[in-house]
Amino acid sequence: MSHPPRLPALDPRLRAPARGTLARPAPRFDRERREWADDGWDLPEEERSAVREVAIERPRRVISWNASPDLGFDRALNPYRGCEHGCIYCYARPTHAYLGLSPGLDFETRLIARPDAPAVLARELGRKGYRVAPLCLGSNTDPWQPVEAERRITRGVLEVLRDWRHPVTITTRGALIERDLDILSEMAGDGLVQVGVSLTTLDAGLARAMEPRAPTPTRRLAMIAALAKAGVPVRLMLAPVIPGLTDHEMEAIMQAARDAGAQAAWWSLLRLPHEVSPLFRDWLDRHRPGMAAKVMHRLQQMRGGRDNDPAFGRRFTGDGPVAALLRQRFGIAERRLGYAPGLPPLDLSRFRPPVGPGAQLSLF
Repeated sequence: MSHPPRLPALDPRLRAPARGTLARPAPRFDRERREWADDGWDLPEEERSAVREVAIERPRRVISWNASPDLGFDRALNPYRGCEHGCIYCYARPTHAYLGLSPGLDFETRLIARPDAPAVLARELGRKGYRVAPLCLGSNTDPWQPVEAERRITRGVLEVLRDWRHPVTITTRGALIERDLDILSEMAGDGLVQVGVSLTTLDAGLARAMEPRAPTPTRRLAMIAALAKAGVPVRLMLAPVIPGLTDHEMEAIMQAARDAGAQAAWWSLLRLPHEVSPLFRDWLDRHRPGMAAKVMHRLQQMRGGRDNDPAFGRRFTGDGPVAALLRQRFGIAERRLGYAPGLPPLDLSRFRPPVGPGAQLSLF
């Protein structure tokens, strides 16, 4: 079994309500490590609040490309870096290290917005030689996290995709997506959009501790219902399944999402890459101490004795008899509840440049 990682001591002066973690582990690329220590003086320390900060990035390109055999898309766009939802298990936390920021509290509070994303996307779609295929929106951080309410970058991206008639797959747990049902329903009518709604647990108390600023499970089921009612194809994203903590809920979550209107379902096992492992272990010790050893033992049973296994073909579902049992349970529930094996394919034939004011219309 892998050796348990350790987090630096927490700064007791820090006040950060409704955050996934108060820890600020140094980015793994930093040569220096900083850790809070009591100076021994009996003077009262000044309390500090961890408030949200938003920096601006002006990218030259916004489409990111991948060749992963585990993913159903080769291109993605993320309007934001970092995510205020604060999900403690988020596999995207380590990406903040590339910015010289901590994957811990910084990931939740020091966000990067990309306001030029819609204009840059339109430029990329119009480049000679661009070949259309579904674009994934929300592959790394949530496009409809709270900051979107004021920045409206994601809506701008959707408007570009609609105008170009470009197919898009979406992953979110943000209830703000309902604001954009006008665009989504229009695109759905042309077979251009699919939405995956992430749901980890039906336990409101557990969700509050684990995903402190994300919508409640009940609210996410209402999102599925609203999207389905608007004619938008919806997939349940049962992710992550946490062995020993949420795995017993698999069938109940699938039933609730199916009742709400989800047409298809997908699941993935908890992933703990890089800095996520010590952050999640620390969260278990603080919020579920009596279950910590069981959770990590079961996870390591599916990860070859380690906290994480990044190998293609195994990283989403794990390996071994316990992982095989989860796959079997999911398949049985999927068939029993009448889930489709997948959502209808997106229409690639509609892609074309938008018609601007005064432009010559095509005869055909």
